[in-house]
Amino acid sequence: MKKAPFISFLLFCSFAYSQAIRKYSNEFMNIGVDAAALGMSNTAVASTSDVNSVYWNPAGLMNLEGEQVALMHASYFANIAQYDYFAYAKKIDDRSAWGISFIRFGVDNILNTTQLIDNQGNIDYNRISLFSTADYGVTFSYAKKLPLQGFQYGVNAKVIRRIIGKFASSWGFGFDVGLQFNHDDWQFGLMLRDITTTYNVWNIDEEEYAKVSNAIPGQNQTLPENVEITMPKAQLGMSKKFEFHNETSLLAAGNLNMRFEHSNDVFSTNGVSIDPALGFEYGYTDLFFLRAGVGNFQSTTQIDNTNSITFQPNVGLGFKYKGIQIDYALTDLGDQSAALYSNIFSLKIDLDIFKR
Repeated sequence: MKKAPFISFLLFCSFAYSQAIRKYSNEFMNIGVDAAALGMSNTAVASTSDVNSVYWNPAGLMNLEGEQVALMHASYFANIAQYDYFAYAKKIDDRSAWGISFIRFGVDNILNTTQLIDNQGNIDYNRISLFSTADYGVTFSYAKKLPLQGFQYGVNAKVIRRIIGKFASSWGFGFDVGLQFNHDDWQFGLMLRDITTTYNVWNIDEEEYAKVSNAIPGQNQTLPENVEITMPKAQLGMSKKFEFHNETSLLAAGNLNMRFEHSNDVFSTNGVSIDPALGFEYGYTDLFFLRAGVGNFQSTTQIDNTNSITFQPNVGLGFKYKGIQIDYALTDLGDQSAALYSNIFSLKIDLDIFKR
């Protein structure tokens, strides 16, 4: 019965909000992928250079040397929500590359209690049913070197599919554009997400919706708008890798994550809000890696009306051997509830090892 409260939450998020342009839309596409990047607090826009560039910045696909695949699984909200990711990328030639990725974020076996009480006011547990809600994202990526030395760009075309049991489903489509510039071992990156805005068109089952609207008299009586718009976001990054004589290295990376709205981000105006992030990776012989990062800086107001700054630290580690890399990240360290900690594992494989 512990999933029963989610029915109210999901129906509220999906049906009760009537604005077409929504502050938080398709947020499952913003969670992040790859335990290596998540351990560094998502500061991968400038430094990404492998198959996971299909998510962080498609321009980074130009740094591939052959073919790679990546897999990741994570659980959120005390294992209630499951997040799965798969990606494949390949170099086309010296000046271009392509990739594809798949993301699923879902909550399964949710109790539908809207019919728990019959017309006579009797509680009948046999009227409880189960349903699932799942969000899917498929991304097609293409990257190419620019004529200007050190510059490369990439484009993502995204197809979004969202399903909420029998109640509603939607299709969406949008684009991302990424740019990278390398100069004297310094790397710079710019990622523009949903650059054209991403549109989700919802199809609502009116018969099922009528059951929801009748569950609470006087509420949810009007069908919501069936077009949902995801507004653009930008990420600006910078990184540098320092190599030391004892076969160790240090990668330092920073991001400025921007939304074009007023929010609780530590730097916020009516036109733009900025959430900074900083990450580090210590490597030994390109075999072992230790990572740490801090981000999600938020300005919060306490009960006594005093303001404070909160942030989220992340840590991680990795192991790489003969083209196979396994990474682990522990996120949400700043949360006081241990149940909300997220243990994330990911796998990356260089497919060229099977051709040798």
